[in-house]
Amino acid sequence: MPLSWNEIRNNAIQFSKEWADESREEAEAKTFWDAFFQLFGIKRRTFASFEAPVKKLSGHWGFIDLFWKGMLLAEHKSRGESLDKAQSQAMDYIQALKNEKRDKEVPRYVAISDFATMALHDLEEGTSIEFPLADLVKHIESFGFIPGYKQHIFADQAPINIEAVELLGGLHDELKAGGYSGHELERFLVRILFCLFAEDTGLFDRDAFTLYIENHTAEDGSDLGAKLARLFEVLNRPQEKRQANLLEELRALEYVNGDLFAEPLAFADFNRKMRDKLLVCCRFDWSKISPAVFGSLFQSVMEGPERRKAGAHYTSERDILKLVRSLFLDDLRAEFEKIKSSKAKLETFHDKIASLKFLDPACGCGNFLVITYRELRQLEIDILTALHSKLDSRRIDISTLTKVELTSFYGIEISEFPAQIAQTGMWLVDHQMNLVLGKAMGETRASLPLSKSATIRHANALRIDWNEVLPAAQCSYVLGNPPFIGGKYQSAEQRADMAHVAGAVKNYGLLDFVTAWYFLAAKYIQGSTIPVAFVSTNSICQGEQVGVLWGALFRTGIRIRFAHRTFTWMSEASGKAHVHVVIVGFGLQDATTKRIFDYEQDPVNPLASEAKNISPYLVDGPDVVVVNRSKPLCNVPEIKFGNQPIDGGYLLMNEDQKREVNRECPKAKKWIRLYLGAEEYINGLKRWCLWLKDALPHEINECQPVMRRVDEVKKFRLSSKRPDTVKLAKSPSQFAFVSHTEKSYLIIPSASSERRDYIPMGFLPANVIASNLCLIIPGAQTYHFGILTSSMHMAFVRQICGRLKSDYRYSAKLVYNNFPWPQSMTDKQIAKIEAKAQAVMDARAVHPDSNLAVLYSQLTMPPNLRKAHDELDKAVEQCYRKEPFKSDRERVEFLFTLYEKLTNPLTAGLSDSKPKRKRKQS
Repeated sequence: MPLSWNEIRNNAIQFSKEWADESREEAEAKTFWDAFFQLFGIKRRTFASFEAPVKKLSGHWGFIDLFWKGMLLAEHKSRGESLDKAQSQAMDYIQALKNEKRDKEVPRYVAISDFATMALHDLEEGTSIEFPLADLVKHIESFGFIPGYKQHIFADQAPINIEAVELLGGLHDELKAGGYSGHELERFLVRILFCLFAEDTGLFDRDAFTLYIENHTAEDGSDLGAKLARLFEVLNRPQEKRQANLLEELRALEYVNGDLFAEPLAFADFNRKMRDKLLVCCRFDWSKISPAVFGSLFQSVMEGPERRKAGAHYTSERDILKLVRSLFLDDLRAEFEKIKSSKAKLETFHDKIASLKFLDPACGCGNFLVITYRELRQLEIDILTALHSKLDSRRIDISTLTKVELTSFYGIEISEFPAQIAQTGMWLVDHQMNLVLGKAMGETRASLPLSKSATIRHANALRIDWNEVLPAAQCSYVLGNPPFIGGKYQSAEQRADMAHVAGAVKNYGLLDFVTAWYFLAAKYIQGSTIPVAFVSTNSICQGEQVGVLWGALFRTGIRIRFAHRTFTWMSEASGKAHVHVVIVGFGLQDATTKRIFDYEQDPVNPLASEAKNISPYLVDGPDVVVVNRSKPLCNVPEIKFGNQPIDGGYLLMNEDQKREVNRECPKAKKWIRLYLGAEEYINGLKRWCLWLKDALPHEINECQPVMRRVDEVKKFRLSSKRPDTVKLAKSPSQFAFVSHTEKSYLIIPSASSERRDYIPMGFLPANVIASNLCLIIPGAQTYHFGILTSSMHMAFVRQICGRLKSDYRYSAKLVYNNFPWPQSMTDKQIAKIEAKAQAVMDARAVHPDSNLAVLYSQLTMPPNLRKAHDELDKAVEQCYRKEPFKSDRERVEFLFTLYEKLTNPLTAGLSDSKPKRKRKQS
């Protein structure tokens, strides 16, 4: 294992003193660099060579003073010679390497020295430092790449992650194709990846795993499986119990423990191609992969090559931190800032954070636990830095100072392999934080052997008592990202789990799978102060699910403490579909400060605001839920579904079929009506139907093309397994459901794209039949159109409606019947809305060649139509209040307050929104 930073710093001081007076390049330069490597505890000859030949552009051979392929090139001069000249010479050698097509050997770092001065150039980052040798200890961390200490930047790094997946995935595919598969392949690859991380992050000596493969296995791969099995066996055995004649490279490896290498595995039979793929993996810099994506990376590796090409399932650390910070981290950080000048308070605070215990009951591969542990360790390091000065000259026994341990973290995972990954990911992040601690405090806490572990229970979280994993009395926080599976897409096993958890809840079948964790969390925290936060699909705070879920949760005493409104749950992988999610923090106690994070203005950086109360719709409002209502809340015309044929398509026609029917039977023309569903209405398409509601029987009988179609309808209905459909066969000429009244009506498509600011709606004449994919309001007037096509109504729709994929699914019982219309309208207000609504229809009419999809696209909406809607929005909003609304969230919050008043029997008189005068229909 590499020396600690404290040891390295001490060695740097001694090195500077020893070489303070040396000046002769030819005599002592090689000794200088041998000693320089040794101050890190590294043997120079293991990695770098002297006088490496390279053919220069001139055609002559040059000789690099010191060359470590792909990593470091050093040029040395006698004391007092120009370092610029040495740097120029080094760059010439690099160009020569490129000309020889030795690109993989081109180093990242260039070091220059004349004994008195040193310079280091990072060609990848474009940075340089130059300093007197006496100041080496001040800059020694810049040379951390030599022992394998590297800067870990935990940002979104999709290209690196995907490259890692491709490398390890290639090895996986080769092994699987060779017959090595299942549990053994999974376990084998976990061990391989651990070794790759270990040699790149200082758990093992620099390149120890790579050098063992290169130097001690046959090039054709024939003995590699057996040699790896031997390596794994050694890693599972304490050094004092290893055989005396063991290879030096194996004997020097640290004992790992933790049962990672304990299980005997069958040998993986390698060939040359497989060995080459493993070596390619070895040459990748695994220190750049955060343990936070370790598990997700592995999930992608185990998928087939085609699925892997679409991108891996990496959850952005930025998104995980949204939950972690809101749940506890921001509060802990704020407390630290207040007390960091008081040693006594800091020590108490240190004990506090060390006592916290975390449970992720759907931990998967452990991403949330990894990030939580990392952030808590970083907070501890900041505490220790404030309590203890950083010393270069003496050791600090960090083992007596650190208190945050892996043993405080608990998870439940239904699949065995992700549970193993979570365990390993926690070990890796523990090691990385030990390195950060060592850098801050001057000593590295030993990461091996693995003596402590997180508790990851392989079990079905919906079937076991969470107290068996972590008693609620000991738990501090519950957090996680339970699976997103809609009610219609659950497997038989998942539906059984939902019934087991929520079977007593009315209409639980409507709920997303994620809600099972909400119910169990509410049960788990009873009688405690445990805060909970889950990432969930936004459907649990929209549409019908709200009434089912939150009505039941509120009865258990649950209160929402913070919320991140809908945002896109990002994947670091290109080509990966994004999911719209919310984060809900809740508990049995109200938070002192309730916060709502809104992404309406900025999809990445939310606007945080305080709320008096957070409703289940994640707005500042009362704990009320909107449920299906059979009649409108206010005094407005009733809404109906369109007309449903259930005909097998035989009562419906396209243009060609309509023409053919008319040709065979001209009298059928009077029965053919324009038939519009949501798609036809919005996109300007035409479809036709046979509307035989008032047709005389003998006329139908005399029209053969119509009779053929009616006969097919009867056959279709009789063949149905649904009894009600079979009954409809008795009247095959009629639609199954008829709502048409031979009056003009307002049509509202039942499904419309979320990318539109308004749902396209409008009036249709009496001779047009609306399909059941639309809703209709017979008797609606221009005033009603104006309110329903306004930003106020659309804000309510976005919050309340269900979703078809991500599109709006307009609902009669949930949306229209619950919408709070403006109250106590004056004739002047009504007239203004009618005028502005008519202006919207007039603006549409200016573009007769454009369908509604084009007119209402955010990209192509005409300026005159946009202006007309803006004017209508202002007129409608002034009917609710004088002050303008700044956002949809404000609109929704106002509407929910009004909804609560209208549904309260004490204020029932407010619910009369009937206009005070008769209005003309458009």
